[in-house]
This record gives sequence, C-alpha cells and structure tokens, in this order.
Amino acid sequence: MSVRDVIVVGVDGSRESLEAARWAAARAKQSGWELDIVCAYALPSYTAASMDSGFAAVDDNAIEASAQAVVAEAAEHVASFGVTVATIAQQGDPTGTLVELSKSARMVVVGTRGGGGFADRLLGATSSALPAYSHCPVVVVPRHREGSEFVPVERIVAGVDGSHQSSAALEAAVGEAAAWDATLTAVEAVPMASSAGSLAWLPPAVDRSEILSDVRSQLRTLCDHASADTDVTVRAHALDGNAAMLLAEFSTAVDLVVVGSRGRGGVRGLLLGSTSQSVLSHSMCPVLVVPSRRSEDEHTPRPKWRRR
Repeated sequence: MSVRDVIVVGVDGSRESLEAARWAAARAKQSGWELDIVCAYALPSYTAASMDSGFAAVDDNAIEASAQAVVAEAAEHVASFGVTVATIAQQGDPTGTLVELSKSARMVVVGTRGGGGFADRLLGATSSALPAYSHCPVVVVPRHREGSEFVPVERIVAGVDGSHQSSAALEAAVGEAAAWDATLTAVEAVPMASSAGSLAWLPPAVDRSEILSDVRSQLRTLCDHASADTDVTVRAHALDGNAAMLLAEFSTAVDLVVVGSRGRGGVRGLLLGSTSQSVLSHSMCPVLVVPSRRSEDEHTPRPKWRRR
C-alpha cells in the first residue's frame, strides 16, 4: 500500500481531541501535507430479550449524525491553519480503524483521553494499542492542562539506546526537527547510580565519567549518521539515570519527545517497551512513538528531510 502525504487525527468531540487536531493541522502545514479527521464509532447491538423488555433502541442514523458533527466541529477548529482537510465518520472500532489508516499515512495523532472512551481505549491504564500496532509514527498529545495553549514545536528530545528501534526514532526526530525548524537533542541514559541500575555492580575504581564519555561518543556517531543528509544539528548527551524518568523530566522543558516503540530486549509482538509506556503515561508534552514496522518494510521509501 502506497503512503500518502497525509496526517490522520482521531477525534471524539472532547477538548483533548480538538487539541490533538490542532497539533496535527500545524504539523501538516509544516510539510504541506493533508489532514484526515476521523471519528470511528460502533453501533450498539441488541438481543431479542432486550428488545422485548421495552428498552428504547438507539437510532443508528442519530449516532452517525453525531459522528459527522464531531468531525465537522474539528474541521472548523483547524480551519485557520489553511491545510487541505478531509473528514471521515466511519463505523468500526476506533483502534482498528486508525491502525488500518496508519498503513497509508505519514503520521497518526490522538489525544490521551477522550470524552466517550475513544482515547481511553487507546491509552488507558492497561492498553497502548495504537502506538504499539500502528504502521506509521503516532503522536500522543497529553491531557489538557488548565491555561495551556497550543505551541509550535521548537525543542525536541529523542531517547536513544542503541537498538534498531531507537535508531529509527532518531531518524524520525531529525525529520521532525527539519519540519518544525526545531532544535534536537538526543539522550542516552546509562543507569549507573541506583542499585537497580544495570551498571550498578561496577566496582568503585571504574571511571564512570569515562563510561559516559564513551557512550556519548557512540551516540555522537549515530547522530551524525542520522542527520547526514540534512541541515539539522543534533546535540548528544549521555546521562546517568533511568531513561523513562529522564525523558519525562525533559518533557517539562521541550515541545516533543520522540521514542521508539520497543527498545533493547523487546519481543516482537509485545505491545510497547517499558520506557515508551512510562513516557506516554508521564510526559507533559506530546510524544512521538516511532514503530519499527514501517522501517522494516523495504517497499516504503525513506523520506529525505531538509530544514525549512
């Protein structure tokens, strides 16, 4: 299936989904892409017993009309961005619908919570279905905070751990930095200080600053490779600490956090790595989750990014 220059945003009429739509429209404008606004809905099923009990049947046409109103409101909400918008009100499971649409989209955007359980099904306490199964990058816009407003992406941080997935995330982060004309910092966490850290067993005589220096050198090489065909400058930092905690902390000072869908030790078919899940749960800014699925598809051309 060919990839279109389109961003898909899932909406449900909630304030959070309208914020996601604004983020998606702003991103589409940066690259001249189109925007598909989607509301997927399920029609209720009724048993014979419930019909005989006198329960009033919900008008299927009314449900469809409500979904049409949701996408129309979202389209009006983003009209000022001047991007080409298509609205889709479609019967079906919201998660499954967005995963299917992700096969031909550049990006899918959702909010963290919805009014009717839409995004709760995506990113509830026990599920991270869309970022885990999407065929393209997914941006998760966090729950609205009172007094917060949409801001363009000016500062990006990407989590790197040397895995294939994080390399794909770094390449995507370079693309985002080019599209937004934003600064980009790549961070690799080396958990040495805490007793739970993977390198906590190192003897005191080992120069831990030297270890961080070596990791940073390797990260610098990765960053140079990822940004080689662009005008983007990537700053590289190797820090002592837990990756999820560091990225969550960075999220309070940047405008976008980029992570891979699975890191080291990930098992194919598993939902999301623990770092990705934790960042999605605690980030104060939008999070871009980059799947490995499309990067492994040899039939999908890799876009060449240049700073605007």
